[in-house]
Amino acid sequence: MKSNRRNFLGKGLAATAAAAAVGTKPVAAQEAAENPAGSWKKKVLRGGQRYSSTIAYGNLLFISGVGYHKEGDIKVHTKNVLDEIQKQLEAAGSSMEKCLKCNVYLADLKDYDAMNEEFQGRFGPEPPVRTTIAAAGVPGKSLVEIDVIAYI
Repeated sequence: MKSNRRNFLGKGLAATAAAAAVGTKPVAAQEAAENPAGSWKKKVLRGGQRYSSTIAYGNLLFISGVGYHKEGDIKVHTKNVLDEIQKQLEAAGSSMEKCLKCNVYLADLKDYDAMNEEFQGRFGPEPPVRTTIAAAGVPGKSLVEIDVIAYI
């Protein structure tokens, strides 16, 4: 049996986007279902003055790095970052299970195992491909920053 991720790759992009969005479709999901790949346009779903944090392009969704800038250990930070990513994905008509790529930036590589404990299982039975690095200078007080690419 094929997964949603494999169906995304094996079927037409517009057909998959239409099948993936059930019920009331958010704007990004609606547009992905209606527009053929040749007419895709960049759509800023969450923008700011310095950068956009969520962008849809066709049925692809790009969420910039999310951090957690409060007190807590790596497990608290990872859980809150993943909760925020999940909210952003669902607001755009996607889900954790539809993530294709994930980048994890740790302030300290010693937190790798504890981060993995929180990370495991959050993306369903077929997690996305992932790169994890220790980055000198994760912004703010965050111990972890995560960005994702998903489909709608």
